[in-house]
Amino acid sequence: MGMPLELNTMIVTKGREERIEENLFVLRKEGYRLYPLGIPLEVKKTIEGDTSGTAVIKKVEWADESTVLTYQLLSLNTTN
Repeated sequence: MGMPLELNTMIVTKGREERIEENLFVLRKEGYRLYPLGIPLEVKKTIEGDTSGTAVIKKVEWADESTVLTYQLLSLNTTN
């Protein structure tokens, strides 16, 4: 029996991220997802939305049919 796995090249938060330090965040996603480590990725609130920043994933954990990402925000795009 196979394990469903999704490969992602951007971080989509849907507003569910939790700050654990100044620029360090944790995000829990349903299902098993694979992300590249150590490479800057776009951060978006929704898939179709604008890029809100750039981050590097520090850790990916799989457990109980979910994925937990720990990522460091490198830059934040803001509008004034």
